[in-house]
Amino acid sequence: MVPPRELLARIGLTLLVVALGFFGYRAYGVAGLALVAGGLVMWALLQWTRTMHILKVTARNPVGSVSSAVMLNARLRSGMPLLQVLALSRALGRQVSPQGDAIEIYEWMDAGHVLVRAHFRLGRLTNWELLRP
Repeated sequence: MVPPRELLARIGLTLLVVALGFFGYRAYGVAGLALVAGGLVMWALLQWTRTMHILKVTARNPVGSVSSAVMLNARLRSGMPLLQVLALSRALGRQVSPQGDAIEIYEWMDAGHVLVRAHFRLGRLTNWELLRP
């Protein structure tokens, strides 16, 4: 089930795209519609490039490791998407929750065995904890 806030965001984005298409067509005809479509394709390509760059950087580092767990802990905010957390940690987290659970739990550990355990629901960070040895 999609949370109400995310549902409203999806509906709002859809309405924005339809409105841009409508006003583009009204202002410049087919050329305006093509301009709006080109802008949307460019936005999608930028998002794709950003995602691929983050995944390429994370693939270079060992799974579940981070340079400083304390710094990662300080930069986390509730509601962050998993992709943004991956960009901060520069490594894929080690999944500790069973596959298919509603809440996914990932861990990152630094060289001093300080651990950050992050809980995600629907791809968004809900809470996290810093565990010291």
